[in-house]
Amino acid sequence: MRLATWNVNSIRARIDRVIAFLERSDTDVLAMQEIKCRPDQFPTEAFTQAGYEVVAHGLNQWNGVAIASRIGLSDVVHQFPDQPTWAAKAGEDGVVEARALAATCAGVRVWSIYAPNGRELDHPHYRYKLDWFAALRQDVAESLAQAPEQKTIFVGDWNVAPLDTDVWDIAAWEGKTHVSAPERAAFASLEQAGLVEITRPLAQGYTYWDYKGLAFPKNKGMRIDFMLASPALAQLATSAVIDRDERKGKGASDHVPVIVDFDLDAN
Repeated sequence: MRLATWNVNSIRARIDRVIAFLERSDTDVLAMQEIKCRPDQFPTEAFTQAGYEVVAHGLNQWNGVAIASRIGLSDVVHQFPDQPTWAAKAGEDGVVEARALAATCAGVRVWSIYAPNGRELDHPHYRYKLDWFAALRQDVAESLAQAPEQKTIFVGDWNVAPLDTDVWDIAAWEGKTHVSAPERAAFASLEQAGLVEITRPLAQGYTYWDYKGLAFPKNKGMRIDFMLASPALAQLATSAVIDRDERKGKGASDHVPVIVDFDLDAN
């Protein structure tokens, strides 16, 4: 199975590039983030014509996640247990944002994850981000304890750079989100709960470059897109690629695909 994750930064703006990527890369399952549309606005027909089933979860023009698969897609879930809510304005009721989506593909439970940004260290969104990670960690720990043999993977844009080397210049990020100790601890807690981050040992490089300041030509990037697998699946990963070239050219997303191959017949 070839699995890819990609923050596409608007699927409607990027549909031609996404379909071309699927055809070029021979990807079986693609988890997408920041699709920026509702399911009724999602360009499903393009995926169908390319041979993929697709499920999308989006509430408005912000956030949103999707999964496309040509090897089966079933048991769809649109959030994880106790996923916290976010109120865009003070006094409004909070909503469970479209940041998590799961489906089973060829026996593998795939989660497309778009973690909250956090905005600034003193912003309420930062506390929301940490609460969001805490709830996910609790679900991961309980799920692995109940079914350690399950082949599960959480992939996507985590909005955390776990290591100083995951940022082009760590000094430029002093006092900002993505690199703060609590955020890094929150990400690490998922591994402490039993997940295994499988991309770092297999592929090196950044996965995100801002549109501003010629960040891509200057390679001022970050590594914030990862895959965290259950031990039963992690041991089946054979290779990985960060498709840096997908950041080139007109109409590129500010993220690039991360691709991992699994030998599901190995055990």
